[in-house]
Amino acid sequence: MALTTVIFDIDGLLIDSEPLWHEAATDTFKSYGVQLSNAMYASTTGLRTKEFVDWWFHFFKIDMKHAPDAEKEIVKGVLKKIEEKASIMPGVPHIFDFFANKQFKIGLATSSPPELIDLVVNMTGIGPYLSATASAEFLPFGKPHPQVYLNCAESMNSKPTECVCFEDSFNGMIAAKAARMKCVVIPHHSQTKEEKWGAADLKLSSLQNFGELHFDRLFNS
Repeated sequence: MALTTVIFDIDGLLIDSEPLWHEAATDTFKSYGVQLSNAMYASTTGLRTKEFVDWWFHFFKIDMKHAPDAEKEIVKGVLKKIEEKASIMPGVPHIFDFFANKQFKIGLATSSPPELIDLVVNMTGIGPYLSATASAEFLPFGKPHPQVYLNCAESMNSKPTECVCFEDSFNGMIAAKAARMKCVVIPHHSQTKEEKWGAADLKLSSLQNFGELHFDRLFNS
């Protein structure tokens, strides 16, 4: 089936926000007397904030009654940090122009809350390109469950097999593939050589590098 629709993740793909999520989580968890290593944090990248907090609260045996407050504190902190110092990832204008010129429907699908979607859309100026946005915050399951991608496609009247997704996280890639969509991964440079990206249809180092040859490869595969 021909591709008609492209769906982008946000954190770590369109803006360099993953370090800021890490900072916000570190700030919050410090108040509970624990610290996440870089490897620990990376293992839960792509989860919703609630799932992230619940996972590590159980791991560190922190009283779960504090989890809702910790979740709110992390989101509040990261929104402030993103607004103050997040940078737009290389290639964002290029990739949106590329697919707009091919008259693709364009959507966003993220595990992050709607407030972050609004903030990033304003920061990047991509609003005019978008046909739909979807957040997994209030869904029964977040990524790696495919529902947020399926919802985004449905709101654009697109079949899953007509969609290609761009992701930076393993959980996001699994969600896209579980939705029966093609997936282009752009991992953090520290994870590029890991074998776990094998399920992706294409792996690149930057959005800026995506071009006609890559498009043809996806379209004809």
